Amino acid sequence: MIDEAGEMLGIMPTAQALEMAREKELDLIEVSPKANPPVVKILSFDKYRYQLGKAESQQRKKQKKVEVKGIRISVRIGQHDLEFKAKNAGKFLQKGNKVKVEMFLKGRERANLGFAFEVFDKFFQTISEAYEMEQRPKKEGYRITSVIGPK
Repeated sequence: MIDEAGEMLGIMPTAQALEMAREKELDLIEVSPKANPPVVKILSFDKYRYQLGKAESQQRKKQKKVEVKGIRISVRIGQHDLEFKAKNAGKFLQKGNKVKVEMFLKGRERANLGFAFEVFDKFFQTISEAYEMEQRPKKEGYRITSVIGPK
């Protein structure tokens, strides 16, 4: 058992701990139920709930949110456009975001998949930033998708 000042009071029966909490007009809160014996603390429940909320919000602030940015390329993309999109992908990777690269295949483009995968290879070679391939280019219906993330 721990009192409101944070001092250890030792192991005692539950009834005695509840009586001490009532005398001080505070609550008896089970802090660590999995310990043997369970650890309880005498303090105001409202104050305890406030501290828990504050700690939770601090954890949320420290979490890194990873966004997935999308880039669309085509089979007939020009060299300059490919370089421009690769440069943007590098910027996204530099900021710590993942990049999903999509290519929609129209009409006769679906017949020559080898050329489409060559464009993907050329795109990945053009990216100057270090990246990790999370999903290799694969065909899903009428499109080919790939996901890369920062290293």
